[in-house]
Amino acid sequence: MASETHMPGPVCLIENTNGTLAVNPEALKILSAITQPLVVVAIVGLYRTGKSYLMNKLAGKSKGFSLGSTVQSHTKGIWMWCVPHPEKADHTLVLLDTEGLGDVEKGDNQNDSWIFALAILLSSTFVYNSMGTINQMAMDQLHYVTELTERIRAKPSPVNGGVEDSADFVSFFPAFVWTLRDFSLELEVNGEPITPDEYLELSLKLKKGTDKKTKSFNEPRLCIRKFFPKKKCFIFDRPARRKYLVHLEQLQEEDLDSDFREQVVEFCSYIFKYSEAKTLTGGIIVTGPRLENLVLTYVNAISSGDLPCMENAVLALAEIENSAAVKKAIAHYDQQMAQKVKLPTETLQELLDLHRATEKEAIEVFMNSSFKDVDQKFQKKLAECLLAKRDDFCKQNAKASSECCIALLQDIFSPLDKDVKEGTFSKPGGYHLFIQKQQKLKNEYHKIPRKGTEAEETLRKYLESKEAVANAILQTDQSLTEKEKEIEVERTKAESAEAAQNMLKEMQKKTQQMMEEKEKSHQEHLKQLTDKMEEERAQLKAEHERVLNLKLQEHERLLKEGFQEQSRKLQKEIQDLKRRHSEESSSCNIL
Repeated sequence: MASETHMPGPVCLIENTNGTLAVNPEALKILSAITQPLVVVAIVGLYRTGKSYLMNKLAGKSKGFSLGSTVQSHTKGIWMWCVPHPEKADHTLVLLDTEGLGDVEKGDNQNDSWIFALAILLSSTFVYNSMGTINQMAMDQLHYVTELTERIRAKPSPVNGGVEDSADFVSFFPAFVWTLRDFSLELEVNGEPITPDEYLELSLKLKKGTDKKTKSFNEPRLCIRKFFPKKKCFIFDRPARRKYLVHLEQLQEEDLDSDFREQVVEFCSYIFKYSEAKTLTGGIIVTGPRLENLVLTYVNAISSGDLPCMENAVLALAEIENSAAVKKAIAHYDQQMAQKVKLPTETLQELLDLHRATEKEAIEVFMNSSFKDVDQKFQKKLAECLLAKRDDFCKQNAKASSECCIALLQDIFSPLDKDVKEGTFSKPGGYHLFIQKQQKLKNEYHKIPRKGTEAEETLRKYLESKEAVANAILQTDQSLTEKEKEIEVERTKAESAEAAQNMLKEMQKKTQQMMEEKEKSHQEHLKQLTDKMEEERAQLKAEHERVLNLKLQEHERLLKEGFQEQSRKLQKEIQDLKRRHSEESSSCNIL
């Protein structure tokens, strides 16, 4: 999707029909065409809380996502709107509006939990929209966050050491933004004003105690604190008098409360400026096709009764992209070699040099397009393909050279063949005349450039095929004595033997060149793989430090608040994180 084009309106990305989730092919087709990095903002909340209005504002429109005006949930499933990012050049802003949670018509909240989980998995910024203040009712309504451990897996198998799988959530969860609508409290504590962010932080404080009620109070707060790497809060006044709210999308800007308008502008500005492009583990930037594959992987997992697993989704995506990266690299190699190579080449080394330079480019193309190539499975496949391509070029080169030389020899030596047929050499002294003329034509053949690698071998075979003719002329030449004829035969044999020996040396030289080329190829693969692994290691280290810092901050906060048991659990997670990072850093499987 070019940056100057965008969708005129939203389309359904994930349909929710009778409790069954299904992906909309039309939406996937739109995603598949977007090659830019995606900033994905998803909004979730109870039905009829004004989610769609905020998303329309982010799209820069007053209409788009359906606002509805009844107590029914108006949006079903997850709807998508892709627009050019208003501030980040060469980025696309993907807005995901979800069906309202808690719709009484649905009967149970199983579907709500999946919608909630998918919104988290697909977004880089997750907006939770609710009415009024952050009280216990608001937290109870956010029970979906406590169910994420039953809906999402970070890894396919349990983490060793008794550490919960959810310990890894913070490494790939989106930023969390809580939008509070129709907010009527004064933001102050002990008579001192506080910011919405400080209000959120105070609202996430835990209570001491081990009874069921206290655990129920603490659980959603702990989940928000531990799972989400960044947390932000916005408050909104009521946009207009209640009787006008049913026609909110028809209202002009000047009809809306001025404070509300400013709050919406502030919210949008923050999202545009601070919402980051969606990335996967290892800093893999999500583009349209990647989001398309993630959507399919997650929904298919849910439909088959499995839990969406981040690691599995990334590995499945890597399989698709790495396979495509091999094809892309081979296509580049084929295109460049077709442009650069003119067969036959003068020497084998000339062809090998062209191959090596183009192979280097092809490996770079693969490296730039691939990620998480476990055990270098796809790079090895690329190496095999490039080796086969090289060998095929060598065969083509030899064949082109042979055909070229045969044609030259037939053309150059045709006058000699004509003289033989006409009996020109069937006279005393004819043999020496034949040899002189043959040598002259050989010299003429040698002077012609770009005959290729088979020039000498083709000449040797041609002369060998004419030995019977030369011997017949020798034997019938009455000017030569028998002794002279014997000497000449021996000389001819020696020349043939020398030519065969030279040919053997040439073949050994070619074999050595091919072996050296294979080693150079291996070293090039190794060098580029090492460089890529160093980059990936640095990226993983940065991610590890980011997650570690987040956990250390939360650990310090828990200790300060006096929650020893929770801090011990988190300390265990921190130790496990350090151990795994150490193991990942030391493990290195090279080609």
